[in-house]
Amino acid sequence: MTESRLDLTRAQVLAFRRSAGALDERLPAGRRSLRLAARAGLQDSMPRAALLSIHARVERATPSTWEDPSLVQVWGPRFSAYVVAARDVAPFTLGRWPDDAKGRRVAADLAAKLKTLLREKAMPYADVGDALGEHPNRLRYATTTGTVLIRWDGARQPTIRSVPPPAMEAGAARLELARRYLGVFGPATPQAFAVWAGIGPASGVAAFEELRRSLTRVGTPIGEAWILTRDEPAFRAAPGSPAPARLLPSGDTYFLLQGADRELLVPDANRRGRLWTPRVWPGAVLVAGEVAGTWRRAHATVTVEPWRRLSRAERDAVESEAASLPLPGLPGRIVVRWA
Repeated sequence: MTESRLDLTRAQVLAFRRSAGALDERLPAGRRSLRLAARAGLQDSMPRAALLSIHARVERATPSTWEDPSLVQVWGPRFSAYVVAARDVAPFTLGRWPDDAKGRRVAADLAAKLKTLLREKAMPYADVGDALGEHPNRLRYATTTGTVLIRWDGARQPTIRSVPPPAMEAGAARLELARRYLGVFGPATPQAFAVWAGIGPASGVAAFEELRRSLTRVGTPIGEAWILTRDEPAFRAAPGSPAPARLLPSGDTYFLLQGADRELLVPDANRRGRLWTPRVWPGAVLVAGEVAGTWRRAHATVTVEPWRRLSRAERDAVESEAASLPLPGLPGRIVVRWA
């Protein structure tokens, strides 16, 4: 890790994260854009959250975009449902290969049983659990072998499929996962990476140490952190123009944060409590590059709770975003209710 230090402002950090996350300007429709949008994975624990995250980043998203062949679903970081690029399964699964012998044994044994039972065919995970005499939730541990894909449409139980292992070593996959994290969430610390990835703190530190030659130490308003050296020009560059509005779903990458990183994104403690709630998080309303409120949806009604008085143009931008959400099966057009 180089000893030179770059001091970054809050505005620089957030501008980098928005740019890296394609939130200032949508990417053109296409598979390359889908892979870029999913560079750090798209959490999909809430029904169709990943689809809405794609919509915030890629032009012309449709209700079926999440099923594009360039994308797959896995149990990713923290064993949550994720949509990732099909070519990137290894970092998000094998990159979290357990460091302890017991954890590795459990993962390998479960993966072997799944391979024997499924033979690359999909099967509802409750049925798989019954067939193997395992609680279905325990099957998630097999994901760290990189041989388990899932499919969850948000309405029924997920199905599971066993696939050949990735052509990547676990250590290389861990480092690539750390690079993906730094490239989207940076500046970051090893501890924050470990929490996000669902690995032990020592493993997070070890990954950053292995990357030492490609990292640069920086100062931020919330303390010292690290960035990929190759990203330094992007941090120094003049920020682009933020999008008028974006509706980010619950668990979207942009605010999938913990600890002091939440303070950086939302300085007001009361507002932080309204975004990161003890139970299911609402979505975040991004207006001109700042989180300006929260939103929830019930069928075709989107309820927006702004944190400040929005101008007519800003309200129109939010309503336009809501109207364009590519949600399947709605009985009519989306209506926005202002709380």
